[in-house]
Order: sequence, then C-alpha cells, then structure tokens
Amino acid sequence: MERRELRTTAWRRFSIGALVMGCIFFLPAGTIGYWQAWVYMAVLFIPMTVVVRYLIRNDPGLLERRLRMREERSQQSALQMLGGVVWLAIYLLPGFDQRFGWSSVPWILVAIGDLMVLGGYLLFFLVMRENSYASRVVRVEQGQSVITTGPYALVRHPMYLAVLVMLVFSPLALGSFWALMWVFRPRWKSSKESKKKRGATGSLPVIR
Repeated sequence: MERRELRTTAWRRFSIGALVMGCIFFLPAGTIGYWQAWVYMAVLFIPMTVVVRYLIRNDPGLLERRLRMREERSQQSALQMLGGVVWLAIYLLPGFDQRFGWSSVPWILVAIGDLMVLGGYLLFFLVMRENSYASRVVRVEQGQSVITTGPYALVRHPMYLAVLVMLVFSPLALGSFWALMWVFRPRWKSSKESKKKRGATGSLPVIR
C-alpha cells in the first residue's frame, strides 16, 4: 500500500471509529451531556491521533499491519469476534446506566479509570514501537523474531496486558459499576460452576 493511500485509509477508519463510538455511547444514554463519555473519547482519540501520525511517518509497515482486520484461521476469527462482542457490551452498558441511573460512580473513580485507560494505551503504543510486527491479526512473517526488549523484558505478552487494563478500567471511566460487574461476571460464573462440580464429585481421584 502506497503511503498516500495508507494515510487516507488510516484517517478514514479513525474518523469512522470516532463516529461509531460516539453513537454507541450517546444513543443509549439519550443525551450528549454524558460527560464521562466525552472525557473517555478524548483520553483515547487525542493520543491515538498522535500515534497514527507517528506511524505514518516512522513505521508505515506497522500501520498497514494494524489496518488488517480479517483473521486467516477460523479459530482466531471466532476469538476476534468474541472480543468484539465483549467490547461492544462494555461500551453499550454505561450509556443505558447513564440513562436509567442504575449506578453512580464518584468522579474520582472516573478519573482513576481514565488515567488507567490512558496508561493502558501508552503501554500499547510502547509495544508497537518496540515490535514492528505487532499486527492486529495473528500471523508470522519473514524476518520476524522474538522480542525481549522494552515492555517485553518485563511481560511476555505486554499487548494483552495493555488491552486487559483498558478493558477492566473502561467501565469506571465511563461511570458504570454495572458494566464493571459484567466484565468480571464470566469469571464469577466459572468459579461458581467449578465449586459446584467439586461439591458434586468430591475430591478428584489421583491417577497413577
């Protein structure tokens, strides 16, 4: 992809993403006075603008990889779709919470959430700067090697950590305890089911 075409594609997707995110936040809320959503979008899109400009100028190859959306393997495609559903739910619930007043998150917790989301995105950028092969889809390319410097020196999968931090703190940043509960609900459900199984079957036999 030529640099000019890459630049056009990147900014087009950036604009569409901002518009779609605004609709996801403000339509369920029924108001544009949802200040937590405005702050959250600023926390994401202001540094994102800087990152896109940086990649266009310094690493267009990485930017092109990040623009790839389709997974080649069906299993990875299913995981990608599941992740999209999780993020959509996390983004939709706070708007309804705002509209119906299900929960009231103190502004200090909202601020902490925003700071953690920003920190997660900064870690995300550091990973991309360290690893030029950090594609959105799972693939191994010629010349790719194991990275052991930068964030990779501390965490084996720092990009997953960055996304996890953003996932967990986004509900607080958007002012919704209900969305935060939904993030941890699968873990609670899994834990309860595990306890039920242990209670029903007793201790597992030792296989020798």
